Amino acid sequence: MSNVVIRISVMRCDPSEFERFRAMTVEVEQVLRPGIEAMPGLLAFYTGADASNAAFSQTSIWTTIENAKQLDRFQPMLDSGRQFTAAGARFERPIINYACLWEFGPRTEAGTAH
Repeated sequence: MSNVVIRISVMRCDPSEFERFRAMTVEVEQVLRPGIEAMPGLLAFYTGADASNAAFSQTSIWTTIENAKQLDRFQPMLDSGRQFTAAGARFERPIINYACLWEFGPRTEAGTAH
């Protein structure tokens, strides 16, 4: 990988509502996945849940900042965000798009710098 962009969005909820939001998050995948997978520059997309902090994250890896920002205009994502907010979720803003400084792991060459 070279000069990738890491996009991270965080959503929080009341601990008593965590399971409801977890179910909503699982369900919304079928709406979001086809459009996101079709976007130019997508390398990976992860959605995670942390019950101990009543938090959810979406972390995606993109080839460029312009490609990462496609999610800012993706109508199904905007619609689902409004749905989650109406149900009581809180999104941390701004969404951050990080320029990758270095990486390692089983899918990369050790110590790859950018």
